[in-house]
Amino acid sequence: MNLLNLQQQVIAISQEVGDFIRKEALSFIKTHHTEFKGKNNLVSYVDKEAEKMLVEQLSKLIPEAGFIAEEGTGERKIDGLNWVIDPLDGTTNFIHGLPIYSISIALIDEQEDILLGIVHEVNHKECFYAIKGGGAWLDGERIFVSETSVLSESLIATGFPYYHEDLKGYLNLLYEFLTKSHGFRRIGSAAVDLAYVACGRFEAFYEQNLNPWDVAAGALLVMEAGGKVSDFKNGSNFIFGKQILATGKIHEEMLEVISDYHKQK
Repeated sequence: MNLLNLQQQVIAISQEVGDFIRKEALSFIKTHHTEFKGKNNLVSYVDKEAEKMLVEQLSKLIPEAGFIAEEGTGERKIDGLNWVIDPLDGTTNFIHGLPIYSISIALIDEQEDILLGIVHEVNHKECFYAIKGGGAWLDGERIFVSETSVLSESLIATGFPYYHEDLKGYLNLLYEFLTKSHGFRRIGSAAVDLAYVACGRFEAFYEQNLNPWDVAAGALLVMEAGGKVSDFKNGSNFIFGKQILATGKIHEEMLEVISDYHKQK
């Protein structure tokens, strides 16, 4: 399998689907076109149609591959290769007309190693991409994580989980980081957050209760840009483990704060 050739084909697919999403945003009416999967968990016909487009076209590239997809289109996780896709990461932003949302596409093997990752930020038309061992790129330019090496000089991204049994505790951890850093940004698309860590706009991103399609592509971007990605215990279970910490040069310091917080609970 030629990953470089495959990457170019997937980039073209993401751009085509991005064009569709931008076009639909012009006439989208949130009160008519929105469904609720759960409290604060929204989905639109745009998510579903975009996912159908992705599944149809990606299936042609690797017919034997399975799918792990947010809306379940063509979903058939298998023991070999799997596409991990989020057709519209940042649906709430899209529905409310906030112009930060993305398409996230990753390819993982049977060991859950990420072979390819693409995050296409739809409105700015920025395409971040990486293949394993090939570095991370933004529209033809090599990207790297921030060189900032201390938490006190860092800008951190996070999100607020839809479902959390200890939301107050999560907010307490947020307070710990807020008082130890330059501050937070919550932009509403985990895939974009990770892409921004990869290119040095953020020094770190962390969140709980995310799904594989939220993080798989962006995690590869960060690692190939020279950063570190782990779960909250510095393990490798960040794709399916519902915890992710992605950083440039402040991984150990971030882990220390998380560890200290959990010891105090």
